[in-house]
Parts: sequence; structure tokens; C-alpha cells
Amino acid sequence: MTDTSSDFSSDDDAPIQQPRVWQGNGWTARVIKNEDDEGWAVAMILDGEPEPALVGPWTMGRDKKNPKPLDSAAFHTLVKTASEVIRRHQQQLHAQLHKSTHVWREEGELKVTLDIVPDEDDPYALLSAFDQMGERVAQVRVAPTFKLSPSSAAEWIAQDFRRPASAS
Repeated sequence: MTDTSSDFSSDDDAPIQQPRVWQGNGWTARVIKNEDDEGWAVAMILDGEPEPALVGPWTMGRDKKNPKPLDSAAFHTLVKTASEVIRRHQQQLHAQLHKSTHVWREEGELKVTLDIVPDEDDPYALLSAFDQMGERVAQVRVAPTFKLSPSSAAEWIAQDFRRPASAS
């Protein structure tokens, strides 16, 4: 017979699957008291991360005082939702750090990209041009505040890819 009164498993690698804590697939779901009201919340924490990726309301149990216990179906839904939150955050961050535009010229189309490197001590950006075959034809280091637009890209190309004056 298994001792279910203990919060700890005898196998350190076994996932925790308790009414208020559930682990698996690199995630931990923890049911917590909602400090803003008298209800409950669930925090989804990705393994190795200090902060929850998602905190949302959690259903009250039948006694209207305690939270509904976590179960496999709820946990899998929470993992899917929290994973989507992280994916969207990563997409948003990527969009902020990587911009591109296209410039047409007689020799063909050039793709101009701006890739921001958010270094804490010395942030910068790389302004690059690529030909139709994807070969890089030019690259300069610019300020991370450089504004890439079709007109700024065309001006950079017209200046033979010299570092833009507004790039400092």
C-alpha cells in the first residue's frame, strides 16, 4: 500500500501529481490562493524559469472554499495554453528585434534587414543587404534605435552601403 499522506515521492525523478501541484512535460502547475479575492489561481511555471509564464483563475471545488484538484486533462490544457503564451511572446520579441524590407533596383531586388542585439552593456544593430540568391552583399553596425523603412533602406543602398549618418 502506498503512503499518500507524504508530499514527496520516493522516486526523485517521478513527476508530482497532487491536487494542488502537478508536474510534467517540463512544466509545473501550482494552484495558489488568489490574493486579489477569495478565489484560487493556477500558476504555470516552465522548468528552470523563475517566474510563471501564465497565471489564471482556477475553479472552486464543490465545497466553494477549496480549489478543484488538478488532473491530467486540466494540466494538459494548461500546458498547451502556457506554451502558446510563451510562443507568442517569443514571436513578439523576434518581431521587435528583427525587421526587414525590400528595395527594388535595376540589378534586382535587395532584402534589407535590421537585427538588434540587445546587449546590456553595448546594444547595437546590424543593417544588412541580401541579393535575390540570399547572399549578403553588405553589412554595417548601426545604433539599435536606427529606424528601418523602405526609404532609409533605399538611401543606404544609394550611398553605396556606407554607414548611415543617422546610425550613430
